[in-house]
Amino acid sequence: MSLDDSLPTDLENAHALIIAQRAALSEAQREAQYRALLIEKLKYTIRKLRHERFGQSSERATLLDQLELQLAELEENAAEAEAAAEKIAVPAFERRRPARRPLPALLPRERIVYPAPSVCPCCGDSRLRKIGEDVTETLELVPRQWKVIQHVREKFSCRACETITQVPAPSHPIARGRAGPKLLAHVLFAKYGLHLPLNRQSDVYAREGIGLDVSTLADWVGAAAATLMPLTTAIQAHVFAAERIHADDTTVPVLAKDKTRTGRLWTYVRDDRPFGGHDPPAAVFFYSRDRGGEHPERHLANYAGLMQADAYAGFNYLYEADRKPGVIVEAACWAHGRRKFFDLARLNKAPIAVAAVARIDALFAIEREINGLAPEGRVGARQERSQPLVSELKTWLREQRAKVSKHNDIGKAIDYILKRWDAFTRFLDDGRLCMSNNAAERELRAVAVGRRNWTFAGSDEGGRRAAAIYTLIATAKLNDIDPQAWLADVLARLPDYPNQRIAELLPWQWCGSHRLAT
Repeated sequence: MSLDDSLPTDLENAHALIIAQRAALSEAQREAQYRALLIEKLKYTIRKLRHERFGQSSERATLLDQLELQLAELEENAAEAEAAAEKIAVPAFERRRPARRPLPALLPRERIVYPAPSVCPCCGDSRLRKIGEDVTETLELVPRQWKVIQHVREKFSCRACETITQVPAPSHPIARGRAGPKLLAHVLFAKYGLHLPLNRQSDVYAREGIGLDVSTLADWVGAAAATLMPLTTAIQAHVFAAERIHADDTTVPVLAKDKTRTGRLWTYVRDDRPFGGHDPPAAVFFYSRDRGGEHPERHLANYAGLMQADAYAGFNYLYEADRKPGVIVEAACWAHGRRKFFDLARLNKAPIAVAAVARIDALFAIEREINGLAPEGRVGARQERSQPLVSELKTWLREQRAKVSKHNDIGKAIDYILKRWDAFTRFLDDGRLCMSNNAAERELRAVAVGRRNWTFAGSDEGGRRAAAIYTLIATAKLNDIDPQAWLADVLARLPDYPNQRIAELLPWQWCGSHRLAT
């Protein structure tokens, strides 16, 4: 039966068909609008949770995962409904899509030219002339290619003296290892940069036809970490040669007998870019079994200078005036102090907390304007613009403190700042200091994301190995270097590289061209 045969022939049935189609179209539009609004609401909720992702509540991460899964499913449903609507020629509610960016120009192009007609479809004449073409680009993925590289060393025998000669065996990134440097770099970056545990990597490789046991991958990771240790040591020396560093730590679950215990990963960051410094940024990580103060004392045994950190009591020994080899000057983090007020303002709508956040935000606004200036310029702007605001803030905090109980959360937030006032205001007189310790907190985010995937470190040695690889990956990223490409290159070169020239392989000296897209 043709399409025309299925249409009503009388006016009454035609009216009924049109009304039914309009009702169906209206229902489809209402459903599409509801889906679009729900998607926007979920996106807003997810943005809020991502902002709080590294807060104290462990439930936020689980809720965020659930919302992201729900959002993905809603968007899949919306796309499927739109595709189905297009097939039946029913105009659906149009979702607002992000602007489509052009595909990268550096990618190779494969042209598929569709054959043109040999004659004009209108008049049948064969005198056709090309006047242009329309090109539609689609992005395609070619599965990665595995290959075996055979290192062939030919043997030669001298006809005169019967001496057998052969070129020396090439060096390998790991002793007696069958993995090439690119494969080792991929395994390392997948585990510590993309947070993909070795068992999942093993499953992926198996689906691609390559059987690599978890034990084999673990051996490669351990041997590669040992090979890369000279670079980790060089980065550590560079960080602690700075005039100012950032310090922070976070938890890391460690597998123990019949349970897990809580270890710590510490990071110390050198980043002189906020005050116009030309030395390259870097981050070094350390692992410890607990959060005892002896660990930062050991890490910083040879450091003296400025340190931006939170109010961790384990740092107190470092700030003593008679410390050897020299005193470490404390600079408190205004982001920590603001966070205590922000939580109270957001959850309880406390007027004092709201006002405190506004006053501190005014200081951060000035900092954003002077970021990147030389120390002298930063101090001048702070003395002129920030100093009056800070003096007013101190007076105001004391007035509000007198109004609340010492057990009140507002009182505790005020005490946190007033008791450390010298450390909080030190940035006013030193242009090298920042107002916050966000540089260290940013580097710990990789650990926070990673532990949700690999769940726990297998041992203390695994924690120390993780700290070493995090040091390499974080420093490469700080210098806009592709960590995987850099690791592959240095793994290939390190076995035969002179130890006194190791500094030439550090990310900021590396001659590779694999810089991260900005």
